Amino acid sequence: MKIHEYQGKEILRSFDVPVPRGIPAFTVQEAVEAAQKLGGPVWVVKAQIHAGGRGKGGGVKLARSVEEVRALATEILGMQLVTHQTDAAGQKVRRLLIEEGADIKKEYYVSAVTDRATQRVALMASSEGGMDIEEVAHATPEKIIKVFVDPAVGLTDAQAKELADGMTVPAASTAECIDVLKKLYKVYMDTDASLVEINPLVLEGNGHIKALDAKFNFDPNALFRHPELVAYRDLDEEDQAEIEASKFDLAYISLDGNIGCLVNGAGLAMATMDTIKLFGGEPANFLDVGGGATAEKVTEAFKIMLKNPEVKGILVNIFGGIMKCDTIAGGVIAACKAVNLSVPLVVRMKGTNEDLGKKMLADSGLPIIAANTMAEAAQAAVKAVSTAKA
Repeated sequence: MKIHEYQGKEILRSFDVPVPRGIPAFTVQEAVEAAQKLGGPVWVVKAQIHAGGRGKGGGVKLARSVEEVRALATEILGMQLVTHQTDAAGQKVRRLLIEEGADIKKEYYVSAVTDRATQRVALMASSEGGMDIEEVAHATPEKIIKVFVDPAVGLTDAQAKELADGMTVPAASTAECIDVLKKLYKVYMDTDASLVEINPLVLEGNGHIKALDAKFNFDPNALFRHPELVAYRDLDEEDQAEIEASKFDLAYISLDGNIGCLVNGAGLAMATMDTIKLFGGEPANFLDVGGGATAEKVTEAFKIMLKNPEVKGILVNIFGGIMKCDTIAGGVIAACKAVNLSVPLVVRMKGTNEDLGKKMLADSGLPIIAANTMAEAAQAAVKAVSTAKA
């Protein structure tokens, strides 16, 4: 789950991480009132969407008068903001953050993420913060410093100093930087985050360290522990099919292809998509129905897949362990009838009650293409979609 910058800064503030004063605004008038309340000669008008690169896309601008805040808010609110992290259509801006200006002397980059290789939290930092951090990572990776934190110990002063020194933080500000880095690690751990990124973390003219941006991703499997974070969820920023799928405990992610996939188990789902691509096809989605799929869940899964007009065929690939093949077969039959399926359907199932499941499909009278192996199923799906297109 992602949240907006202003929400991330609320979290940082609650952990005593220094951030600029700012007020969210949902209308132009609210933006003007926010600037008036903040006071000062300079304000930053920031578009709030779940994507990076807002500055380059024209979604972050400086205002030197309240009237300029009004003009920029009018310009940015409602715009389709296109960045390197959105699709070509961009994301509609429905919220703004009006923030006080900062006296920036130097910009740094800091982030925390779980490193699977070491099974520890990696803290990364760079002296080259700002809008071009991706280019820094590509062209000069040696400028990004990493430390790996033992979860039983936490981020040590020595590790935090290693990062601060690698960022070339002045000696007079090193102690404050160490304090901020340790608090960022605590934020990451205490909120069950999967990403905390501050770009930029800045050194102000007065020598203080401040987080000028805040990007958070949270582990969805831990959200039951954090109702206060769930309250931050902005459904306008999420894929509507994924939202609908979550209501039925379906793990669904939209993709760009034309073969819908319904699989039980994340690993098998990934392998199924790879096999489709191996035989020249393109998956339209990742969809894991899990180990407790019912006829209702399978029917809803079909409905969600078929709402995508690009889907020209469906591949069901089931390994019957906890999930029995006859249960899936019953769900597939019910789903086909409920949605009046009009695209080719390939079904491959192996495991518990496999023969019974196959018999149910064969006796259903539905035009289902049966396959015995994953390769056969993928080839059949690709062929069926190609034939349908022709």
